[in-house]
Amino acid sequence: MKAREKQLAFDSLLQQYQHFGLAVDKIDVQTDFTIHNLADIHLALPFKSPVYRANFFSFVFTKNGRGNYTTDHLDFGIVPGTIYFTNPGHYKSHEWFELENAFLITLSESFLKENVHAAIFEEFPFLLAETVPPRVLPPTQFAEFEQLYLQINKEYQTNSPYRNRMIGSLFVVLLLKVKTYFWADYNPIYEGNRSSQIVKGFKLLLEQHYRDLGTGKTNMTFRVQDYADALGLHPNYLSSVIKSKTGKAIGAWIAEKTIAEAKAMLQNSTVSVKEIAFRLGFTEAAHFSNYFKKHTEVSPVLFRRQNV
Repeated sequence: MKAREKQLAFDSLLQQYQHFGLAVDKIDVQTDFTIHNLADIHLALPFKSPVYRANFFSFVFTKNGRGNYTTDHLDFGIVPGTIYFTNPGHYKSHEWFELENAFLITLSESFLKENVHAAIFEEFPFLLAETVPPRVLPPTQFAEFEQLYLQINKEYQTNSPYRNRMIGSLFVVLLLKVKTYFWADYNPIYEGNRSSQIVKGFKLLLEQHYRDLGTGKTNMTFRVQDYADALGLHPNYLSSVIKSKTGKAIGAWIAEKTIAEAKAMLQNSTVSVKEIAFRLGFTEAAHFSNYFKKHTEVSPVLFRRQNV
């Protein structure tokens, strides 16, 4: 495990590409969403990445290309018509032998919550799955996805003040397509080991608890002990599993979730900053403001003003 902890980790595609020495001109640094044709980035083939941990969601749509990718201990081939996605926290690598047309979409949980769907993981539970195997679709089905991601790419190139909202609306349709073709007969064998089940259970509890905080059903924040009790585990064991499987401590997961929920409420509601602080378990609005600024470098008031 010690060897693994020394592996590369990236919080954004920009960081990843900069480390790999790849072009970053296709990436808009003003948003947590990216989309581009990988053929425009990987000009020299074959390309093989080192093993790394990506702390963001990735969706790959391969119309014409061949290669391989790994997620933790699982290996998969990439052929024309392959669609796959990975969620944050996994060790992975990828290799391309041929690459003519393959679009990559990356986005953060915050972008999902703010622009796609407030209850994103309730509507699309596969986003929390440990590993969803890829699908190779026939041309007619792949074309349904292609139409959507090309339209998303078109909107990504604009300077419209509604760009993120339009991307979010189109991405909902794309996720519904994924749900239709991937999730209906998902094989849970890929989540069979105990650690994977614990990680999924923790993520579901975290999501449910923050949904209850956001809707006012509770104003009590959970500690590690509370999550451990809910899962019937010793808190030290839970902490160890989450850290080893995801590369992040439970405290980091809680902090990221708090900020994601705060951003969603600031952007998508008229609730006061004081009320948002209370809903997220802060006893003082000033404490919440300091916490938010520490993690985002802007105050809640300024964030709301910039994103309304």
